[in-house]
Amino acid sequence: MHDIRAIRENPAQFDAAMARRGVSNASSEVLALDEDRRARIQAAETAQADQNKASKEVGAAKARGDEAEFERLRALVSEKKAEVAAMQSEAKALDQKLTDLLMTLPNLALEDVPEGEDEDDNVELKRWGTPRDFDFPPVEHYDLAGVKPGMDFETAAKLSGSRFVVLSGGVARIHRALAQFMIDTHVEENGLSETWTPVLVRPEMMYGTGQLPKFGEDSYETTNGWWLVPTAEVTLTNIVNGLVVDEGYLPRRYVAHTQCFRSEAGSAGKDTAGMLRQHQFEKVEMVSVTHPDKSLEEHDRMTACAEGILERLGLPYRTIVLCTGDMGFGARKTHDIEVWLPGQGTYREISSVSVCGDFQARRMNGRFKPADGGKPQFVHTLNGSGLAVGRCLIAVLENGQQADGSVNLPEVLHPYLRGKTRLLADGSLG
Repeated sequence: MHDIRAIRENPAQFDAAMARRGVSNASSEVLALDEDRRARIQAAETAQADQNKASKEVGAAKARGDEAEFERLRALVSEKKAEVAAMQSEAKALDQKLTDLLMTLPNLALEDVPEGEDEDDNVELKRWGTPRDFDFPPVEHYDLAGVKPGMDFETAAKLSGSRFVVLSGGVARIHRALAQFMIDTHVEENGLSETWTPVLVRPEMMYGTGQLPKFGEDSYETTNGWWLVPTAEVTLTNIVNGLVVDEGYLPRRYVAHTQCFRSEAGSAGKDTAGMLRQHQFEKVEMVSVTHPDKSLEEHDRMTACAEGILERLGLPYRTIVLCTGDMGFGARKTHDIEVWLPGQGTYREISSVSVCGDFQARRMNGRFKPADGGKPQFVHTLNGSGLAVGRCLIAVLENGQQADGSVNLPEVLHPYLRGKTRLLADGSLG
C-alpha cells in the first residue's frame, strides 16, 4: 500500500510513477477522498470543541439560576454530540474507502525497471549452461516412456478434474527428492531458516501480501472464509504482520516447502498438456524481511540462491528482469528465471524473485525499531521461488531424457534416491 502523505506532497510524481504501471491520474481520486476525509475529521474536532465549551458553561448557567440559558446550552451540547458522532462516522467510512482504493493500486516500479507492456519487453540479464544437442528429437515430459507409468492425468481428472496429476513410483520419488534437495541447499548453504506453515489462512493475511482484494479469483476461498495459499509467500511474509521488531532482528530469511493452490482463472487454454500449469502444486518458497537499506542487495542474493539450484542440477537457464507491464502487482522489481525445456524448445519460468520494498509491510503494519532509537520504520519484504518443484521435475526429465525413454538424473539427486541414477524406461529407478 502507498503512503498517503507522499501522494499529498508530490501527486505529479506519484502519477508519473503510476503511469509506468498502466494506471492513469491515480492521485486525483485518492486526494479527493483524502480531502473529504480530512474535512470530516476537522469538522468533528470543531464540533467537539464547541461541545466541550458548552458543557463547561452548562454548570455555570445552572449555578446562577439562568434556566433559559441552561436549557439552551444543554440542547447545544446534545446537538454537538450528535454532530461529532456523525462527522466521525463519515470520516471512518471515508477512511475505509480510501484504504480500499489504495489497496487496489500496484506498487511503484524502481527507476531501473525497463518500461514495456508485456513479456516481449522484458530484458535478459544472463544465461547459464548450454542446451543439450540431442541426436534424436526430444519430447515433452509426459510423452517419455519412463514417465508415463508414474504420471497419471486420467485418474487425477476422475478424482479432482482437469489440471491435477497423480504421481507414483520413480517419478514421485524424483519429485520428492527435488524438494528435499532444494530445502537442504537453502538451509545448509544459503543460510535460510526452514519453516513449516499452514496452507489455510485468514483473509487479512491475503490482504497483507496483496492477493486480496484485487486477485481473489486467482485463489480458492473455503466456505468458512479461509483461503488456500497460492504460495508460502503469504504465510512467511505475514510472520511480521502487526509486529514492531528490533533492528537487530533483521534480516530474517525463511524457506518453506508447501502445497500451493491456484485457480488459474486467467489462463484458460494455456499449458493444458502435462503438469506445467496445475491447480495444486508444490513449491519451495524463499522470503526475506530486511532493513530498507539492504533490500536491493538481498534481491540479488535471493536471485543467486534460486539460480544456484538450477546450476547444481545442471539445467540451462536464463535470468530476465521484467518490464513494468509484466511485473506483479506487489513488486518494485522482479527477476524471472527461466529453465530450458528441450521438449518445447524454449525457456519457461521456474522462479520469480521480487523485491516489494515497504509495499506489503504497510498493508500488514510490519515495522522495526531503529537501533539508534528513532521512530519505528516499515521493513522491506522480498519473495521468490526456490524453486517450483513440479516445473523443476519437468526440466530434469526433459533435459535428461534418452532415446529409449529413460532419463539420466542429476548427480546431486543420487543420494536422495539411495544411489539410483536413472529413471528407467519402465518407470522404475535404476
